[in-house]
Amino acid sequence: MTAPRIDPTALIEADVAIGAGTSVWDHVHIRRGASLGVDCIVGEKTYIAYGVRIGNRCKLNACVYVCAEVVIEDGVMIAAHTVFTNDRFPRACDPDLTSLLTSAPTDATLTTTVRRGATIGANCTIGPGLELGEFCMIGMGSVVTRSVPPHALVLGNPARLCGIVCRCGEPVWRGDAATAPPAGSRLPCRHCQREVTWSGLPPAAPAH
Repeated sequence: MTAPRIDPTALIEADVAIGAGTSVWDHVHIRRGASLGVDCIVGEKTYIAYGVRIGNRCKLNACVYVCAEVVIEDGVMIAAHTVFTNDRFPRACDPDLTSLLTSAPTDATLTTTVRRGATIGANCTIGPGLELGEFCMIGMGSVVTRSVPPHALVLGNPARLCGIVCRCGEPVWRGDAATAPPAGSRLPCRHCQREVTWSGLPPAAPAH
């Protein structure tokens, strides 16, 4: 097995686990207790917070910000300058502005999970408490405020459905939420001859 390659400028804190064959490039900062699987690539100036779990064969490009309470499964692609968030009610100070609030997780800190094979394009912002489904694709510059179904292609601010993609990344359907195929539809990929079984869109959130 190939040992991890860690650039001498990277800052790796205590109790970090880095799998065989993983490359950590210049000026990366990985906080205590984080774990990375085998054969990953972590691009320059990326920040990975304490306790973050990253699976095998993931690619994080330059300047990705992964906050605490994020779980990234196997085979995930995260392009440059993507930012994760985890706080529902972010404030610097208490209501009287007399003391700084803790940066540690609290009851307002939510977990986000990126399922295997997902792709997040450059300059995306991922809201807290979401699930990005298997093999979904987030278009560059998107602001994701709701969970994304498996194989969904979403784009915009806020990100909305604009297609369905195969495991290989090729679109197998294009449209919007109003014209989406029913759950259980089987959509063939002309590129790789695989088939996507569409799980459907999640129910709309209730109005407040």
